[in-house]
Amino acid sequence: MKRAFHIAVALSLLIHVQAACAPVVMPAGAAVTESALSGDAITTTDGARLPLKSWLPPAGQPQAVIIALHGFNDYSNFFNNAGTNFAKHGVASYAYDQRGFGGAPNRGVWPGEATLADDLRQAAQVIAKRHPGRPLFILGESMGGAVAILAAAGHEPPIADGLILSAPAVWGRASMPWYQNVALWVAAHTAPQGRVTGRGLGIRASDNTPMLEALGRDPMVIKDTRIDAVFGLVGLMDAAMAAAQSIDRPTLVLWGRNDQLIPEGVIRELLAHLPEETAKSSRAVFYHNGWHMLLRDLQAEVVFRDILSWLKRPAQGLPSGEDQPAAAIAERG
Repeated sequence: MKRAFHIAVALSLLIHVQAACAPVVMPAGAAVTESALSGDAITTTDGARLPLKSWLPPAGQPQAVIIALHGFNDYSNFFNNAGTNFAKHGVASYAYDQRGFGGAPNRGVWPGEATLADDLRQAAQVIAKRHPGRPLFILGESMGGAVAILAAAGHEPPIADGLILSAPAVWGRASMPWYQNVALWVAAHTAPQGRVTGRGLGIRASDNTPMLEALGRDPMVIKDTRIDAVFGLVGLMDAAMAAAQSIDRPTLVLWGRNDQLIPEGVIRELLAHLPEETAKSSRAVFYHNGWHMLLRDLQAEVVFRDILSWLKRPAQGLPSGEDQPAAAIAERG
C-alpha cells in the first residue's frame, strides 16, 4: 500500500512537471497568403520567410532539379559544394533554411515535424512551377532525410520523382536504450530550455577537418541546442522510421561506414521498412571511406558522381561500385 502511494505521488509530480514545463514547439501559423518563391527565399502560407540558396546551370532549363534539406542545427549553406558541382552538370539545386534553423523564424526552437514536412511540400510546389516538366528530387541530409521521408509518406506528399537520403536520421526511440529515452523525457519536461552541446563526446562527423573548423566559426550554425529541440528531433526520427513503409518512389540511401552518429543497423532497418516494390527500384550505398557528412567529406566527389548517375539511371549500378539494390542490403541485415 505504501509503495502504491509513492508511485501515485511520483506520477502526479510528473504530470505536474509535464504541464508546467512542457517542451516548446513553434509550429506554422494559419494560412494568410499563397506560398511563393523569390531569388533568396521561400515564403510559406503563414507568411514565414525561409532563406534560400540556389545553384543553377549557366543557361536554359536544367536536366533535373534537386531540393536539398540540411541537417540538425545546420542551414542551407551545407549544400554549397554539391550545388556548385551539380550545376556544372546541368542540375539545378535549391536549399532553404528549415524553420527553427539558420536565418529562418524562431531560430533554435523546434517547429514540429508536421510543420517541417509541410514547408517541404510547399517548397516543392513552388520550385516545380519554376521548372515545369523537369524531374525533381528531394535530397535530405541527416535530419533533412527524416523530413523528406515523413513528407513523402504523408497524405499530401510533395512533388518528387525520387528521394536521396544521405545518412538519414532515423535513429528513433525504438532503437535507443530505455534509460536514454527516460533521461531525455525527464530533461525535456523539467528543463526544456536547458542547453546542450556536442563538446566532449568525442564524435567526429567528417574527415574534412578544415570544413569542420569552418562550421565551428560559422555563426549561422547552432552550437548549443535546447533540450526540447533534441526531444523534438528524436520524435521526428521515430516518425520517419515508421513512415518509411509508405515510401512509394525510387530512393537512393547513402551511408558511410565511419559514421559515428547513425549506426549501420539503423540504416539496414530503414531499408527493411521500405515496401517491396520501392526496395526493388531503390539503391543503397555504404561508402567504405564515408563519414556522416558525405556531401562534405574528403571523398565528396565520389558521392556527387553517384548521385548524378542515379538521377539519370536510377536502376543501374553507380560509378563508385559500392552500391547494391536496397532489397539486397535489407535482406542481409
